[in-house]
Amino acid sequence: MHGLKRTFLVTGASSGIGRKIAEDLLIQGHYVIGISRDCQQFEQAHSRFISVEIDLADLKSLAKKTLELQKKYPKIEGVIFAAGYGQFASLEEFSYSQIENLMNVNFTSNVFLTRALLPKLKQKKRADLIYIGSEAALEGSRKGTIYCASKFALRGFTQALRNECAKSQLKVSLINPGMVKSDFFKELTFEPGEKRQQHLLPEDISAAVSYILNSSPHSVIDELNMNPLHKVINFKK
Repeated sequence: MHGLKRTFLVTGASSGIGRKIAEDLLIQGHYVIGISRDCQQFEQAHSRFISVEIDLADLKSLAKKTLELQKKYPKIEGVIFAAGYGQFASLEEFSYSQIENLMNVNFTSNVFLTRALLPKLKQKKRADLIYIGSEAALEGSRKGTIYCASKFALRGFTQALRNECAKSQLKVSLINPGMVKSDFFKELTFEPGEKRQQHLLPEDISAAVSYILNSSPHSVIDELNMNPLHKVINFKK
């Protein structure tokens, strides 16, 4: 249990990386507001957890809902952006609506949320914005045109935002994981290797989040790149 108890907003909190981050923050004694598209996935109540149902793809209502959320929970002093999904194909195989949806969820929704919350967070004595990016933000790959674009955009956004917030006590950090064994790959045609050294686990990413949150108040972890010890890709039959 850590001495300082804080209130964090976690997107994508109902599954995968986001869920593990939310669980670990609760174990550490923090308060968590979990954003999910389907709150029915939260089966057990917790005294320090509040679930909020928001569709991040619905940009028209996102800013308004976020401002309402901040007004209702003014103690929010950190956000972990863990929501996102993967879709991989050649550019010509994407419909226009698929391109728009992938960019909205993986990138633009993060910008909208940040824009709505930023003024109040910059007034805090201490605040954190932690974005879960991807190794796809480091190098473009075949059949990854749109997914890579969404993650490259997020990386550029965090770098610029960090400079904009440099005079405040708000820290901006980015974590770029390699392949994490989770439901992310459920609908995809490939997945990481089965052996433990061939994939990351959600708890590995959650540990990185905790490392950032517990770092010295006088330093900022700009960016963390993480990969399994042995990178193996299995293609499903």
